[in-house]
Amino acid sequence: MAGFSNPFARGDDGGLFDDYDEFVPDTIPQPGPFLAGLSVLSGDDHLAFHRLTRDLFEERGVYDMTFNYNLARLNLDSRHPDAGYRYARERLDPAALVDAVETSGDGDDSPHHDDRCHLEDSFPAGELSVLRAEFTPTTPFCPQCHTLAIGSFRAWNGLADRHEYDLVRVRAHPMHHKSESINEELAAMEAAYLETGDAAVTVETGAVDGGDDRTAPGDEGMGRMYEQPTDRPQDVDAPF
Repeated sequence: MAGFSNPFARGDDGGLFDDYDEFVPDTIPQPGPFLAGLSVLSGDDHLAFHRLTRDLFEERGVYDMTFNYNLARLNLDSRHPDAGYRYARERLDPAALVDAVETSGDGDDSPHHDDRCHLEDSFPAGELSVLRAEFTPTTPFCPQCHTLAIGSFRAWNGLADRHEYDLVRVRAHPMHHKSESINEELAAMEAAYLETGDAAVTVETGAVDGGDDRTAPGDEGMGRMYEQPTDRPQDVDAPF
């Protein structure tokens, strides 16, 4: 858009970014409700998975078009100390997850039926090694929250041979005004992925309204348009 240049494009960092080898609690989000009660990654464990995340997001084009960089770099951006990803380990019984999704709407056509809260429970110890990833956007009205959360899910699970987890579960932090509908879709995608093994699976959630571009990075045939070399300035105007 003419007249609106991106004020966050990299250029000279000027010391605004942490390093991928630094764990700086003051410039990453605090763990939110999706990670409550679990083993949250910190220190070297967090750094190792986040460096891998940088590589997977680069390969699949999970790219923040507002700030002109690989989404993994948001964790390092000192201008947004409460935004980015945090991670936690859990064990999961896959049958419990699928059953919870299939029964979540029984007896109530409302997309926000109370049974859906079961999708956010910690499931009994089971066969799967699972990582939970909670995304906190920069603002409650971030227009890319849905796009980036879905793209993250597809990158981590579509390239599952590159890490130790059978499933990476993704949720948007409830500070986002449409987190409920975004997370409903992500929960349904988890169940579909466990049944099909296809991280690019699409689901019909009926009432989901992410409020932004519905094509996520990593979609077949569309991911290439999001692929940009990590940390390189781009000629993209971002009015928001």
